[in-house]
Amino acid sequence: MTTLRNRKRGRTEVLERPEYGWIWKPLLVLLVLYLVICIGLGIWWSQRPDDFSVEQAVVEQRGQASSQPAARGSVTVASLMTAIETLLDKPGGYLRNDVAPPGVWLDNMPNWEYGVLHEARLMAQALPALSAENAGALQQAGEALATDSQDWLYPAAEKRYAKAVAVLEEYLANLSGQDASGFVDDGSGLAEWLHSLSARFGELTNRLSASVDDPDALRQLGVGEADLPDATPWFRIDNVFFEARGDAWAAMHLLQAVARDYSDVLAKAGVSGDVERMIAELELAQRRVWSPIILNGSGFGIFANHSLVLANHTLAVSELAGSLADSVADVAVEPAANAASKAAPAGDAQGGGSDRPAGKQAAPSKEPAPGQATGGEAGGAQSTGSGQQDTPSAQQDTQSAEQAPAPEASNAASPSANEPAGESLSSPPKVPATTPGSKS
Repeated sequence: MTTLRNRKRGRTEVLERPEYGWIWKPLLVLLVLYLVICIGLGIWWSQRPDDFSVEQAVVEQRGQASSQPAARGSVTVASLMTAIETLLDKPGGYLRNDVAPPGVWLDNMPNWEYGVLHEARLMAQALPALSAENAGALQQAGEALATDSQDWLYPAAEKRYAKAVAVLEEYLANLSGQDASGFVDDGSGLAEWLHSLSARFGELTNRLSASVDDPDALRQLGVGEADLPDATPWFRIDNVFFEARGDAWAAMHLLQAVARDYSDVLAKAGVSGDVERMIAELELAQRRVWSPIILNGSGFGIFANHSLVLANHTLAVSELAGSLADSVADVAVEPAANAASKAAPAGDAQGGGSDRPAGKQAAPSKEPAPGQATGGEAGGAQSTGSGQQDTPSAQQDTQSAEQAPAPEASNAASPSANEPAGESLSSPPKVPATTPGSKS
């Protein structure tokens, strides 16, 4: 009787409080898998994108127009477009305005994106002063890039930034051909951009230094404690660090592009060496961080001080940018609107090491080139060997052609101030080496 009563009681308890162990176990497994996937994606998405070649960026962005000569400014505009597209197309896409995992958990890459975006905005603001025309279209690109970086409702920030790329693409297409005006032929607009770059990296230096509780280190940086912003909280030190890294990545590519578009202006001002030093500082700021977290050690302790190391590079960039701006502000070169036919000798003069005769490089586009008539010295020897076909007029052409290369050779050896800016961008000119009169 007692056994029967216990059985009835047990059935009642099972019906009233059923055990659903078969439900929570699969849910726990799914939750663990989701967390593992999010952690893996977060690590992958937090990797800094690779550097890109500014020369290759021009070829890719111009597309079919790459076979035509491009005006001054093509490298800069194409590099700006590539930098913005990197924000949108890198693994994970644009993460700063994400509201769902794993993007909402990340902070290093979103702050890196903001640094790149800030440099893109500075360049977009300087483009109207750099451009000889179409300033209205460039202002539209700047307004699109000024969208709040954390907007996620329609139209999201990505849509506005993609619109800026479309405007710049149309502007770049107009820079192809012999009639394209391109950027201005003086350093006034370039100086404006360099001043804004100097101010930005000076601000980053102060913010990085604000996270360093070491007065001696701050004095070495030339930063007074009274000039520092509020101390950076410990949980935001990595945010400032990666934002500065993003600025350095974008500024490095944009400066490489400007050095190619304005190689003649920089050479005439004698600051090509300073540009190379500035690019080197920005490259050093991109060195790999081996620590899984950003450390702010002190002195010669056992822990590194990542913020202070990066602040040294940003301070050098700020000072060099300010010096460059003062040097190129009043520099002007010969306009190159009608000098498309001189693109080949300009590129060879800067590239150096060419074995072709100077007379063959300077051949006009629609007239027989002296190098083609005689083939240089070697060609003249072959023509003389044939002997039977030579006429008095041909011999006169040979003599005039042999005398023609002399002024072209002197032009190749002269400073690049008179070189045209509309060279073919399939092989952009390198930044000339520092001359003895350059600034150190």
